[in-house]
Amino acid sequence: MQIGEVAARTELSLRTIRHYEETGLVVPSARSQGGFRLYTEGDVARLMVIRRMKPLGFTLDQMRDLLDATDRLDAGQALDADEREALTERVRAYEQTAADQVEKLRVQLARAEEFAATLRARLPETAPARP
Repeated sequence: MQIGEVAARTELSLRTIRHYEETGLVVPSARSQGGFRLYTEGDVARLMVIRRMKPLGFTLDQMRDLLDATDRLDAGQALDADEREALTERVRAYEQTAADQVEKLRVQLARAEEFAATLRARLPETAPARP
């Protein structure tokens, strides 16, 4: 699929996808005869991982590191036990960091909801709109 379809599916801008390509996070699987970037479902899945990491505060280097670890684990290549364990531990560390960030966001959301409720409680009740 071309970059426009990928952008629509991932809800990322063309500029953002190109930036991720320039930084080496995602590389189009092919190019059309006209030079257009062509992406696979795997490329879209990779972009979705990146999109999910971004709001949790992960850096581009951390994204690259996690993607490298998962790529190597998923490749099915022969990994010795120590290497497989090291890669698994890297992924586990990212999962823990993500879980910690999610919990922080839950606390922030609860505080924001409390604040909004406090403001609503201070507003005078309004009469229903008349037709």
